Amino acid sequence: MALLSIVLPAYNEEENIANTAEVLSGLMEENRIDYELIFVSDGSRDGTFSEIRKAAEANPRIRGEEFSRNFGKEAAIFAGLEMSRGNAVIVMDCDLQHPPEMIPLMWEKWKAGAEVVEGIKLSRGRESLGHRLSAGLFYKIMSNLIRMDMNASSDFKLLDRKVVDVLLTLPERNTFFRALSFWVGFRTDSVSYEVRDRQYGQSKWSFFSLMKYAVTNATSFSTLPLQLVTVMGLVSILFSLVLFVQTLVKYLSGTAVEGFTTVILLILIIGGFLMLSLGIIGHYIARIYEEVKGRPKYIVSRRTGQKTEEETGSEDQKL
Repeated sequence: MALLSIVLPAYNEEENIANTAEVLSGLMEENRIDYELIFVSDGSRDGTFSEIRKAAEANPRIRGEEFSRNFGKEAAIFAGLEMSRGNAVIVMDCDLQHPPEMIPLMWEKWKAGAEVVEGIKLSRGRESLGHRLSAGLFYKIMSNLIRMDMNASSDFKLLDRKVVDVLLTLPERNTFFRALSFWVGFRTDSVSYEVRDRQYGQSKWSFFSLMKYAVTNATSFSTLPLQLVTVMGLVSILFSLVLFVQTLVKYLSGTAVEGFTTVILLILIIGGFLMLSLGIIGHYIARIYEEVKGRPKYIVSRRTGQKTEEETGSEDQKL
């Protein structure tokens, strides 16, 4: 019987773990799907991992691990993929904003031959104006940089085991799961869904974290920002040529050039382009530096099924 793995990255989701485990377990049993739930606590500062351990003790189909610190959602997703043993793997948010009722449909599409089943958002649900605007700006930037429509895409998707194995062989440390699963290809189908409201807690994404996420993922997946350096250089040259022609014409006509303002503007424009170009190049050099060091994507500090130091110590005392 085919096994379905469900990977659930979690960061400070203490309130959601028990409910998510109960909802997903009930849904899988109702639809007679052999399953495992994999929770990955991304260095949470609350009791997220404690709740994961409780859920794992109550249900042997639940497993989980916790990072030594916050390594980011991308790392948590790939950690879950490495832990998974299923013939197909679904990645979804721990807060159940990705509707669980879509899972059986994705499962059926996989059994019909789809190797990637994309979850396509019809709407973003209820959000504050600030979060909606920042998310919209994030997706617009990402869509233009990586040449794929990010407005409707999400991390909610099903991957065949062969797709998961390919993703896990990719050597880069700075990964962008949503784009990489699109890049690898394979037979793709999709399901559409409405984003649900959170039952507990609040979104961990702020405007600045979304922008940082956008820049990091854009530079890890696309070289377009580097090409912008060339564009800015061409604009500077064109602007300089226009000023050169204007200055030459006035000189030949005997008109004195009042060049102080022009020179200041020219210096500011070219200086701004140079600093921005250096910043873009520096960011890519930083990405190269991180890749060359070869550090792991994440560090696991605890896993379910492992005894804590307190439990080990108490057993030693009994002996």
